[in-house]
Formats: sequence, C-alpha cells, structure tokens
Amino acid sequence: MAQLICENADLGYNGAAVVTGLDLKIEKGQYICILGENGSGKSTFVKTLLGLIPPVSGKIVTGDGLKKTNIGYLPQQTAVQKDFPASVREVVLSGCCSKLGLRPFYGKAERKRAEYNIERLGIKELKKRCYRELSGGQQQRVLLARALCATESMLLLDEPVSGLDPKGTAQMYGIIDELNKKDGITVIMITHDVEAALKYADHILHIGHTVFYGTVEEYKKSRFAADLTSRDQENGGLG
Repeated sequence: MAQLICENADLGYNGAAVVTGLDLKIEKGQYICILGENGSGKSTFVKTLLGLIPPVSGKIVTGDGLKKTNIGYLPQQTAVQKDFPASVREVVLSGCCSKLGLRPFYGKAERKRAEYNIERLGIKELKKRCYRELSGGQQQRVLLARALCATESMLLLDEPVSGLDPKGTAQMYGIIDELNKKDGITVIMITHDVEAALKYADHILHIGHTVFYGTVEEYKKSRFAADLTSRDQENGGLG
C-alpha cells in the first residue's frame, strides 16, 4: 500500500495554484528527489505534505499507517535556528513532541527514543554541548536525529547539505542513503544537486511549468534532464 498518494492535486495559496495536475504514489522505502527552479513550487509541495496548507484542488492522502504528523522533517536552516541556545540532547528530544499527546512532559519512552537516535547518528559525544557551538555538519546530524524522533517511516528533507563543506556533504548523503537502504525509511529530499539526485534516488519529482514524476532512468531520458544539461553546460558544468 502506498504511503502517500497525490490525486490530480493543484497546490498553492488562497485558491491560486502554483503546482498543477500532481499525480503520484510513493511506496514505503522509496528515495525521491525533488528538483526544480527556485519559485517552482517545491516549498509549497512540502508545506502541503506536512498539512500546513490544504491543496487548492484534488487531494493528498496518506496510507500504510502513516500520518502527516509523523513525517520526520528537516527544514532548511536559518541564521536564527543555527544560533539556537539549547543542548544537543534537548534539540533531539524536541522531535518527540508529536508523541506527547496531552502530556506536558517527556516520558521514559521519548527520552529512550532520543538517546537511540543520538547514538544512531554518531553524536553521543556531543549531546551535552550547546547546539549553536557545533559545526554546520554536526548541526545537520542533530536535526536529522530530531527528525528521526518523529518517524520510523518517512523523512522529508529540504536541502539537507546546504552550506556544508564537501566532507560534510558526503557524510550527510551517506547517512541519508543508509537510513533509506538499511532501515527502509522513505526519503523525500528537495535538492539543487542534480548529480546527487541521480546517484542516490530511485525516483525524481521535477516541479516546473509541467510536472514530471518517474524513475531516475525515465528522468534521464526526459526533456527535463536535457534542459538541465543544456543549462549547466552554459553555466560551465553542474554545480
């Protein structure tokens, strides 16, 4: 059963569609990269998936036990977020908020889950440090551990390597790939890194004036990939 289904969905704000005619099914364990120009509607898609805004028309439904509130989300970092004055452990634990229900405090299960994901992401030695004192790569690991506290099913990642150096970028891509391949977590990642998308993903969602959704091999043969190649050659190569 599909975890996520979009049926003839138009996405946008206040009745004005930015993305139109979106039809797709996402199965558990898939790795989808979302490509497209700035302003094409990628962020609108993310907000709709998370239930922050409704579709203009059509519908987006979850299945296979997935709820929108249980999608692990790693947003793009802002300057304010990078300077957040909390410990690593506190930041990771905050990912369990959706599991509290009416309880005002974290319980044993939430604390155990946070500790598990801290170890899972290899940041145990950092858990007592202040988040804002960490490097960009370390902060992204913390935020990924936080997202994993919300889910064991689906991760939604918005430019997860933005601002990282080449070493940090490679490490982050490796971690995400392992979570997908080894742990079976569905990955939906917004990226401008076409090379990484073609290397790691099994499906591509390209959002633009028209929408493409299909396998990586289908994408390589499409006019979307050809357009990207032509533009990159004009700009001196993939960046």
